[in-house]
Amino acid sequence: MRGAALAVVVVVVFFLALYLLQRYGDLRKQQRMVLLGALLSWYLCFLIVFILPLDVSTTIYKQCVLDKSHDLTPVTQARHTNRTEANLSLYPSVSVPKVCEEPWSYIPDGVLPVFWRVVYWTSQFLTWLLLPFMQSYARSGAFSRVGKIRTALIENAIYYGTYLLIFISLLIYVAAHPQWKLTWTELQTIGITAANTWGLFLLVLLLGYGLVEIPRSYWLSSSHVYLLAKTYFKAAKMATEKAAAEENLADVMEEVAAIHGTVRYNHSLRKCVDTILTKCPTEYQEEIGRNVESSCEEQNVLPTERGLVRLHKKVISAVQRHGQTRVQWSILLDQAFHLEDVAESQGSPVRHFVHSFPSALHGGWIRRFIYTPTVEWYWECVFRQVFSRMLAVLLCLLSVAVVWSECTFFSTHPVLSLFAVFIRMAEKQYNYICVEMACFISILFLCACVYSTVFRIRVFNYYYLVPHHQTDAYSLQFSGMLFCRLTPPLCLNFLGLIHMDSAISHQDRIQTSYTSIMGSMRLLSFISDGFYIYYPMLVLLLCCATFYNLGSRCLNLLGFHQYITDDDLTSELVDEGRELIRRERRKRQNAEDGGNRRWAWRERYGVQGTTGRTRAGYSELKDNQSSPVKKIKKSVITFARRDGETEEQQTGLLQDHSSDKGSPNRSRSTGGRYLSLSPSRTGIFDDV
Repeated sequence: MRGAALAVVVVVVFFLALYLLQRYGDLRKQQRMVLLGALLSWYLCFLIVFILPLDVSTTIYKQCVLDKSHDLTPVTQARHTNRTEANLSLYPSVSVPKVCEEPWSYIPDGVLPVFWRVVYWTSQFLTWLLLPFMQSYARSGAFSRVGKIRTALIENAIYYGTYLLIFISLLIYVAAHPQWKLTWTELQTIGITAANTWGLFLLVLLLGYGLVEIPRSYWLSSSHVYLLAKTYFKAAKMATEKAAAEENLADVMEEVAAIHGTVRYNHSLRKCVDTILTKCPTEYQEEIGRNVESSCEEQNVLPTERGLVRLHKKVISAVQRHGQTRVQWSILLDQAFHLEDVAESQGSPVRHFVHSFPSALHGGWIRRFIYTPTVEWYWECVFRQVFSRMLAVLLCLLSVAVVWSECTFFSTHPVLSLFAVFIRMAEKQYNYICVEMACFISILFLCACVYSTVFRIRVFNYYYLVPHHQTDAYSLQFSGMLFCRLTPPLCLNFLGLIHMDSAISHQDRIQTSYTSIMGSMRLLSFISDGFYIYYPMLVLLLCCATFYNLGSRCLNLLGFHQYITDDDLTSELVDEGRELIRRERRKRQNAEDGGNRRWAWRERYGVQGTTGRTRAGYSELKDNQSSPVKKIKKSVITFARRDGETEEQQTGLLQDHSSDKGSPNRSRSTGGRYLSLSPSRTGIFDDV
């Protein structure tokens, strides 16, 4: 049935986006508006990636029908040579067109233009208007809806102004040509061109890094020595960032404690102070309450509402950054412990993979019956290296094909773009499945190169996606905004690579439905004939710069330490990270040994209420009994600082905050269960 493939893809892609949102976000505790915005933006972008190959195959079929209708083959039906002209007149020559095979995923006429129009304009509304506004609204320190809206509009004024400036410039360019009439369709084309120009500018920069770094990362990941050294390097950097985040949070909490003691309960600004307190971690709220009860001093300087707004914003930022560093630190420790286990198993004569902390593993029938310790040993110690290198070679070939095609796709006679050559070969054989698979794999590879670059550099370590429900709301919004902004120009660039965009290839062919909703780029000839053709060639220079690590070396000189193998500072950080991991391993081992002893004690003497508990559960039960006061005194985060505490704070970072396992904001417990960092959702505007 026609259109069945489109319906199936629409449903499957929705559940794919929902699964990914459930994996990275927290459906129970994060605000519904944030989840809805992220889900809708991811869903629309995935639809573009999955439906565009179907659009290409449908367009190829339509082009075939059009070509065969003009290419008639004479068929003369004469079986005997002794027929007379009179008899031949009864069987005149009939011209019939060759039959074009209809693709299995053929979509009827009129469906795709409407579909693309809805998907494109909805995604553009999300990425340029709604999601940036929601992001600024959530970070605003104002205490009312009107104040948050005003702050969000002010923060996005420069952002909206830049986009408006590009649109007005293009509008003036079109208005300067009297032969062009500014109709509504042409205004839409100008807006689409402005958005695609901005997206293509950022797209090429990100693509030049990803095309080199992704294959190289898989090749280097085949060496456990390299991975372990780089993990130690990351641990040293993350320890510094974690200490800075904890110290910053402690400073902000001191300000909150001072304000809490100054503003009494009968003051008009007390509601604002209570709102700020709800954004503080639970252990700090309890400590602030006890400090106020035990303090008899009273300050005379009262804060202003503007000062409370600034403090509110600082609290939101500090708590978010503190939670991010804790999650990153926990995940980094797990990676380091696993790589050390791999290195130890490689030197073991027994082909049996041994984990240092078995209680942290997720149990299940897969690990018991399929992914057994023996299978895991062969995968981690033998096959993983071979697989990584084979995948790196394959990705390297794809990268070379992309770079070559980006530099030669404007040439149609002869056809130099490798993607266009492959699509034409499959088109001549009516192999629509190969056409769709080639388009899908190519678009997916381009998306991986672009998006992984953003989250690899992590925008100065502020936005990143973390599985196990640990991604915060701001990163979800940023990812949705980025996907909607870069996916349309990326797909349009891919259509240019396969010569399906007539504005660039200048061929007399049927356009895809996706290209038709973009409007005629020939309206702005300096963009279609200039920027869209010559700017993508810059990817070659960016790939060369990435190959020789020029960007990393420049950042290293500016003070942003990068992993460079021949650098002395890198070696020092690797040694420092190795020592940090060694101490964390010893503390976690002591904690697990203590849990095992408690479990054995309860099993031996039959303590009430212990039936059915695991060893990790007993360890967690013991840790949960620690008070927040002890937790704050043991960590780097303290309210009262003395001059002699500098050395204690430096060594406090290396201590295992075992009491953090009982905290509501913990990142990962001993039993290997991830808990959310997000506050409980009480409403869309819970702080109003």
